[in-house]
Amino acid sequence: MSILDHKFNKIASATPQAEKVKYPPPYSIRFTFEERAQLDADRGHKPLSVCIRERLFGDGVSPRKKIGNGPVQDAEALGRVLGALGSSRLSSNLNQLAKAVHTGSLPVTPETESDLKDACREIAELRADLLRALGKSPGDGP
Repeated sequence: MSILDHKFNKIASATPQAEKVKYPPPYSIRFTFEERAQLDADRGHKPLSVCIRERLFGDGVSPRKKIGNGPVQDAEALGRVLGALGSSRLSSNLNQLAKAVHTGSLPVTPETESDLKDACREIAELRADLLRALGKSPGDGP
């Protein structure tokens, strides 16, 4: 072992490792069918555990964990986007256009330019719907 290896190992072993945050064990509770139905109706798109914690500790309760960016804000808009993407040949058409541009075989006529502008407008609409579904303003960007 070289002197550098020895020094590195000494420093590495002396550096404290980040400790995982430990939570207390979960608590199990049973509800009647009516109580559970009421909680499900009141919680909206929130997870049931968040709804229960807010009821117990108030609206200012700090989140236990943050996973992702949260729930979908507009499921209808997300459904429209996914439906449009699923039924479109957008990626195939863009690939064909890219090949034509690279080979120089894409004549840029007024009709072609109009078609490209229409496609760009449709993509912008899909983007705006997707951003709204994720709770962002279309002007915010990704």
